[in-house]
Amino acid sequence: MMDISQYIDIKQKQVDSALERYLPEQKNSLAQHIKAMRYSLFAGGKRVRPILCLAAAESVKDFNDAIPEAVMLTACALECIHTYSLIHDDLPAMDDDYLRRGKPTNHVVFGEAGAILAGDSLLTHAFDLLSRDVMETVSAHDRLTVISLISKAAGPEGMAGGQFLDLTNEGKEVEYDTLREIHSRKTGALITVSVQTGGVLGSSTPEQFQALTRYGIQIGLAFQIIDDLLNVEGTEEQLGKATGSDAARNKATYPALFGVDKTRKKAEVAVQEALAALDGFDDRAAMLRDLAQYIISRKR
Repeated sequence: MMDISQYIDIKQKQVDSALERYLPEQKNSLAQHIKAMRYSLFAGGKRVRPILCLAAAESVKDFNDAIPEAVMLTACALECIHTYSLIHDDLPAMDDDYLRRGKPTNHVVFGEAGAILAGDSLLTHAFDLLSRDVMETVSAHDRLTVISLISKAAGPEGMAGGQFLDLTNEGKEVEYDTLREIHSRKTGALITVSVQTGGVLGSSTPEQFQALTRYGIQIGLAFQIIDDLLNVEGTEEQLGKATGSDAARNKATYPALFGVDKTRKKAEVAVQEALAALDGFDDRAAMLRDLAQYIISRKR
């Protein structure tokens, strides 16, 4: 069996190849706009969300190493939504960051209006992908379920709502419940739905879907906790973005509320709970288990 680093490398290449097909360069009046979209989409992302979608589908169904196009389309749609969120998150009106993945942020290169439109188009392009003809290989019920889950995870009930709460709570002392809500919406929702949609497209049973949801919630929590820690302990060279920004903006974070040691412990507990959610799965869920460990041990 391959190890997690090999698995991630293979899946990253598969996702990148698919994204190239789904958003190719253009030589027309929209060339600069597409260039701005591709600039952030191909800026060296880890592809965590699409990989989680693929791994979740594989955890409940054996595809014989041939991922169906419908699953890959969904994985790529998730990456488009994630990339849009990063572009908008970096804007002057939001976190006003100048560096992302070791490169100047989108608005620094293409201007603020260009970055806003690039993000807008990536978000809507995701739903174009989810409505492609090839999705007809999936039942109408499951297609609608996937679209509904992703819409909620990206909108006011999920990521966008979490970004709003994050901004409006800057400079305030927050309770743990508020901190948990911010993180579960801003970061956790899209990670959880990546796992959920993989389960749906792999024809998971209701019990498997609920278990995958619990897994997704816990690794989403662990992912954001580690992000908070890296913002404190990491370096700009290591992370490819500015560090110490959370403290500078007085953001609600786990280290600010609990300190570094207790925060790390909370991440470990979240990963253990994620692994426990997969107790009823067989070896097909091995990569999901390893991805949970990867998330807590990552350095960027």
